[in-house]
Amino acid sequence: MHQPTGTRGAVYDSGGNLMAWLLVVVAGLLETGFAVCLKLSHGFTRLWPTIAFACFALGSFGLLTLSLKKLDVGPAYAVWTGIGAAGTAIYGMVFLDDLVSTLKLVSIAFVIVGVIGLQLSGSAH
Repeated sequence: MHQPTGTRGAVYDSGGNLMAWLLVVVAGLLETGFAVCLKLSHGFTRLWPTIAFACFALGSFGLLTLSLKKLDVGPAYAVWTGIGAAGTAIYGMVFLDDLVSTLKLVSIAFVIVGVIGLQLSGSAH
């Protein structure tokens, strides 16, 4: 059931949305961790990356779940997946020798701008 949060979509209001958004950001960073560990687990055949994947995934989903008690699902999910997608792509390019291209960098920038735009679009209410 949806409960109004005052200034819907705003990053902060007296209802505690700042903490909820902080949870989304941390959850997004943990999403990057579970995506990287998923690759490093080689199909869950390597023990420690598999354990790390499970820890990052549980933490990420858990924090996202807590944040959704205060936030609208659309913008929160977009920020979570945007941080995860951009973070994973950047990590792969920096640490895993993934291909670096202008198109990939521009696309990551579009993801980030799109997530920011979606979040800001809710603050007009």
